[in-house]
Amino acid sequence: MLKVIVPLAIGVYLLWHFYSAMDEDTKNVFFKAIEEADYFWILLSVFLGFLSHVIRAYRWKYALEPIGYTPKFWHRYHALMIGYIVNLLIPRAGEATRAAMLYQTDKIPFSRSFGTIIGERVFDLVMLGITVIAALILNFDDLQGVMDQLSENSTSGEGESYFMEVFLSVIIGGILLFAVLWWKVAVFRDKFKQFVRDIFAGILSVFKTKHPWKFISQTLLIWILYFTFFGICFFAFDTTSDFPLGGILIGYIAGTLGIIFTNGGIGAYPYLVGVVVTFYIGDTFDSVQESEGIGKALGMIIWLSQTLLMILLGLISLIFIPRNYKKEKHDKVGKDTA
Repeated sequence: MLKVIVPLAIGVYLLWHFYSAMDEDTKNVFFKAIEEADYFWILLSVFLGFLSHVIRAYRWKYALEPIGYTPKFWHRYHALMIGYIVNLLIPRAGEATRAAMLYQTDKIPFSRSFGTIIGERVFDLVMLGITVIAALILNFDDLQGVMDQLSENSTSGEGESYFMEVFLSVIIGGILLFAVLWWKVAVFRDKFKQFVRDIFAGILSVFKTKHPWKFISQTLLIWILYFTFFGICFFAFDTTSDFPLGGILIGYIAGTLGIIFTNGGIGAYPYLVGVVVTFYIGDTFDSVQESEGIGKALGMIIWLSQTLLMILLGLISLIFIPRNYKKEKHDKVGKDTA
């Protein structure tokens, strides 16, 4: 329960703080910027975001094939989008939901498909690391400046300390419960060992794919689309249309960290992106209210457009995903060929 409530509470607080921290002049600039934005670029961004989801769903087959399963594309796609919408409510629960949905449609063992998802995340982590390294090489001084500005904007650390204590308590309690089950319940121990073996088989399947270059090229394409649908939103405002590439890169990293920190980036994403934008355009305005209002407006538009897209697609997938898998003639979907 705490895993759901704590991050959601942090996100709601950040969203409230995001708005309440702005004075009236900043709010006026904020709403004016949203009203006058060129939404052609936002719609194009939304389309590219949708395309990245489609490619991710298509790429998943390369991880599932080595463990003997070939589910239909639409089964994989619906599972992915439902996982995204669950992630907005429960952090990191979307990955487990993806595996559960694929079991529902194709009877693929949860632990096997969950392992392939973890394997995918390994590649995503590598790509994020490459992005951070690129930002450090291209714009180290600016990155340091943004971090300093975030430090200046941060409030008292008492809240962070409290949440850290709660987090540690949950972790310690979970470890103790696991230890008791491990030593006292032999059935649990055997099932857990098999579960771990299946997960590792799924993870290794990503590295055993028969089409490694297709998997890698599609991974690169996914991340290029991520960066592109983020970056083209800067053309929506005249004041950010010539934003430096290095600054867009830092803004992208900041937004990604916001998504990791809270449920779907609620509150944190627009705030962090806004800080980066304000840092770069602050010198072009006579008052900080103007640059801050535009920065937060851009951050909010990017976050809200992609979040609404995921909610819409997730709800559609909830409607159209098959409830019970029925094998059709000549259909090898879900068949274990290993």
